[in-house]
Amino acid sequence: MEKELRREIILDNYQNPYNKKTIEDSSYIKINTNNESCIDNLDIYFKVEGGFIKDAGFNGEACAISTSATSIMLRGLIGKSISEVKELLKNYINMINEKEYDQDLLKELNVYDEIYLQPNRKNCALLPARAVEKMLKEIENAG
Repeated sequence: MEKELRREIILDNYQNPYNKKTIEDSSYIKINTNNESCIDNLDIYFKVEGGFIKDAGFNGEACAISTSATSIMLRGLIGKSISEVKELLKNYINMINEKEYDQDLLKELNVYDEIYLQPNRKNCALLPARAVEKMLKEIENAG
């Protein structure tokens, strides 16, 4: 992906994040996720019905990478089945960790394909992925 386009997508999702909202609805799964080494501290909300992510949102304070990654990831998860979510998550984590992944599956999340060049930013890019992992574990434990 071209550097300028990558920068534009990250900046847009940081300055105008999609699905940034506080959700006070007990039918949502609320996951708090943070990075101990910086300001990142987000509450991420998932509405799961019939094995699909019906809605998602987040609120809190985080750096440009964590905020934009959360914005892009949540937008990509809404409407997906749990198995599709697991596949997307696996590929995203593989990309961040420089392992084999399906570029077509990740769409806009590919803006982080060179995050490994800044190892201290990997945790920022992985923040929403950790929340999705926790949410999936809660679903498994409940079902």
